[in-house]
Amino acid sequence: MNLEIIGTGRCIPEMRVKNEDFLSHIFFDAKQQRIETDPQTIIEKFESITGISERRYALPEQQTSDLATIAAKEAIMSSGVDIESIDGIIVAHNFGDVPVDKLQSDILPSLATRVKHSIGIKDPNCVAFDILYGCPGWIQGLILAYNYIKAEQGKIYLVVGAESLSRKLDPHDRDSMIFSDGAGATVVRAISDDEPQGVLSTCSQTYTETEAYYLNYDKSNNPDSDGRRFIKMQGHRIFEFALTKVPGAMQKCLDDSGASIDEVKKILIHQANEKMDEAIVKRFYRLYKKPVPEGIMPMSIKMLGNSSVATVPTLLDLILKGEFEGHELNKGDVILLASVGAGMSINAITYRV
Repeated sequence: MNLEIIGTGRCIPEMRVKNEDFLSHIFFDAKQQRIETDPQTIIEKFESITGISERRYALPEQQTSDLATIAAKEAIMSSGVDIESIDGIIVAHNFGDVPVDKLQSDILPSLATRVKHSIGIKDPNCVAFDILYGCPGWIQGLILAYNYIKAEQGKIYLVVGAESLSRKLDPHDRDSMIFSDGAGATVVRAISDDEPQGVLSTCSQTYTETEAYYLNYDKSNNPDSDGRRFIKMQGHRIFEFALTKVPGAMQKCLDDSGASIDEVKKILIHQANEKMDEAIVKRFYRLYKKPVPEGIMPMSIKMLGNSSVATVPTLLDLILKGEFEGHELNKGDVILLASVGAGMSINAITYRV
């Protein structure tokens, strides 16, 4: 058996936060020393590296599970399936529901359980569970659904990636400007291996020798903070790790698929950092001694920021629905989905539309 995507949905939160909104922030470095550089200069440098000019945050009354439910309902509607025919719900996230100004995340019950409840699915045989896999979580959820389908453990799955990273950001850390909120979802179903579409190959890797804590949870950069902990990352090391390891994983995935590099129409890579993503794709094509084709890598990060597990499914939904200017996918196109993130984990899927 194979897997095909039959419905997609997204939730792009309403609240726009522009780079200028950080001008009043007081930034400190990792050693808790105040950064004396003018905030305007900090923001201009940030945008030149990441490509981000604005991002979206969830409204105060919205939780991660709310964003996930909105995206999930849209994906179900576009798929046309009866909700009681769904065999499983997989929700990828990293922090669960995070109420505004609360110290604790809430993952009891699981976000997948909350989504199932909100959708109104009654069948107890529709199993709902979460996965924590860093930014590659949604792709990993798709890989899990693929493996369940191959093992004949169900025929229809709902796979969601949702995040409210704005609730876990240190306002005194420059890196906080990267992250955003959002959700993307897909409905997938089993198809015969004989059909000429669907998943062609997958690849998943996790590096933990020296890389395990490149992204972690730690105290504020502000020495006068109240003790709360926030997302922290070693940006330079992550950049080098991604450039060194991700192209090879993408190559393995593509080679295992039997498709050629010339067949690839789009690469939907996790929207982490514009310069990093461009460098990854350039090195990937260098492995095949090929130049990077124009328009191969759509980028949504400029307006949406890095919403972790939500970036790839949101981008896929925008393109499939013809709402991403300059990019389209047609029946038979081969695409690569790829991501890298906390863990440090990498994954990829070769997929024929």
